[in-house]
Amino acid sequence: MSNKAALDESVHWADIHADKIIRERGPKPEYTCASGITPSGTIHIGNFREIISVELVVRALRDRGETVRFIYSWDNYDVFRKVPKNVPNAERFAEYLRWPIISVPDPWETESSYARANEVALESTMPELGVFPTYIYQADQYRASVYAQGIRTALVHRDTIRAILNEHRTEPLPDAWWPISVFSTFTSKDTTTVLDWDGEWGVRYRCNESGNEETLDLRSTGAVKLLWRIDWPMRWKHEGVDFEPAGKEHHSAGGSFDTAKQIVRQVYGQEPPVTFKYDFISIKGRGGKISSSSGDVVSVRDVLEIYQPELVRHLFAGTRPNAEFAISFDLDVIKLYEDYDRCERIYFGTEEVGEKRRLKESRIYQLSQVAEVPASQPLQIPFRHFCNLLQISAGNIDQAIDSFPGTEGISDAERARLRTRGACAWNWINRYAPEDFRFVLKEGGEPPIELDPAEAAAVRALTAEMRDRLADHDEKSLAQAIYDIAAAQGIEAKQLFLVMYRILVGKDQGPRLAGFLLTLGRERVLRILRAYE
Repeated sequence: MSNKAALDESVHWADIHADKIIRERGPKPEYTCASGITPSGTIHIGNFREIISVELVVRALRDRGETVRFIYSWDNYDVFRKVPKNVPNAERFAEYLRWPIISVPDPWETESSYARANEVALESTMPELGVFPTYIYQADQYRASVYAQGIRTALVHRDTIRAILNEHRTEPLPDAWWPISVFSTFTSKDTTTVLDWDGEWGVRYRCNESGNEETLDLRSTGAVKLLWRIDWPMRWKHEGVDFEPAGKEHHSAGGSFDTAKQIVRQVYGQEPPVTFKYDFISIKGRGGKISSSSGDVVSVRDVLEIYQPELVRHLFAGTRPNAEFAISFDLDVIKLYEDYDRCERIYFGTEEVGEKRRLKESRIYQLSQVAEVPASQPLQIPFRHFCNLLQISAGNIDQAIDSFPGTEGISDAERARLRTRGACAWNWINRYAPEDFRFVLKEGGEPPIELDPAEAAAVRALTAEMRDRLADHDEKSLAQAIYDIAAAQGIEAKQLFLVMYRILVGKDQGPRLAGFLLTLGRERVLRILRAYE
């Protein structure tokens, strides 16, 4: 099947929305897809849902041969309303409340502002995930008076905007309401009162803290800013946005998307962008929505420490945006890696499934790739097995890779991908794996543990099996041999397993014994068992 035919048949949500954009916006030389956020705190994995959702639709459009502009707006001219918990010396930042976020110093003293520190933290991770938007910094736009005409248009239609907003309010806005706020040039805060507009470019305001009054020219000031519900549709018009999703709180009845649709039509003379509603993401084991302002969040970088980039993309590509889901750091991590590997095998035809499932999984796999889809199926080291190899190798990733059959002569790109998976596996072992999953291999030389005569005889018999007949075994046959040895010595198999785990890792349980012995290899096992001969 050709790629075009596959796209025509695709039921993936990104392709469905790409087709909708083309259908509703009509043929265009370039489509603009938008996303954005206020850098009021750590940009967390929940925030990332909007970014990756837009990026997946952007890819779907480009797969159809369309030219796409992907913009990401940093609303860094928003007000600093709350000091997050993770800010060091938080008490000294209270003085910056009500300032623009771009003007708040960086608490970590590495960037030009608090806003920039949060921006850089996200921007630095995006290339690793194959996400390359054009960033727009709203403080720069406002301070350069780029939106002067858009602000003036809002002032001209102030009554229309107020009427739209009042439709969704229990208490109407007063006649003295204005669609703008002003950052005082005397205090830098937005604690101001708009007094008048001259009908052209002049806005007069009073600084509530200093009592000073001043008239500003919209064409030259950077102190005047549209309120959020008006700012959003103004920018749709300014940027010519064709597509922008939003969270379910924005899509609620009377929410900001609802009012923005009316404002962009009635005030700015443009149709609102194609959109969809996405749901929240939670962290397994925690309740409720993730909040940047709380400071207690899981960042995109935190997730990349455990999930390789393709896995991160797979989590979102494989889930409809309107479905809530949780990011897991427990044993579910193993299953999620297994799901991705299965998806990869289905794409390359090494695991057979029905045609409908194959088309679905293949499209998810394509969209999960950071760059181009590999020409052939990469070598897979299952995550669970990788964890065992790493613990055997004391965290040496290259040694763990080299101990896996078939890694000889793999390409640099494949080895780099395996190294990334290995680093994620080692991080997971040390940070999140349950205690009974972890082990440290006893390399021999330790005093032998005490065994009763039957246990000692079973260990000697297993040693002989490993020494003389290991080459004849696969995991299934070696497992049967272990059961047979236990039975021959008159002990239960689970007792022999217990003894072997105590000898090998000093614990009462560990990886599946037969596979573990095969992975360790003849020489290594015999060295450990030498004390029991």
